[in-house]
Amino acid sequence: MIGEISVSELEPLLASGALLIDVRESDEFAAGHVPSAISIPLSTVHDRVDEFRHAGTVYVICQVGGRSMRACQYLADFDIDNLVNIAGGTTGWIALGNTVVAGE
Repeated sequence: MIGEISVSELEPLLASGALLIDVRESDEFAAGHVPSAISIPLSTVHDRVDEFRHAGTVYVICQVGGRSMRACQYLADFDIDNLVNIAGGTTGWIALGNTVVAGE
């Protein structure tokens, strides 16, 4: 089963060094993303499965939560079971007044 947390639950996790992967396309990521997020566009996830293999929990974010959930569901087929979707996505992160970083 794929876990899911809200954007408000994400902030303290990032402060403690959690791994966050943003699956939006490169232009969306460059326009503004959560600080420390790593860009792996959904269209490339199938070629980059091993980058999601991590000792700890891997948090996955997109714009609002749909694409990140699709990525989690896809990756679950590869026995990657430490994935958590971020409900609300980058839109929710911004709505809470959190900082975003532009550029790659």
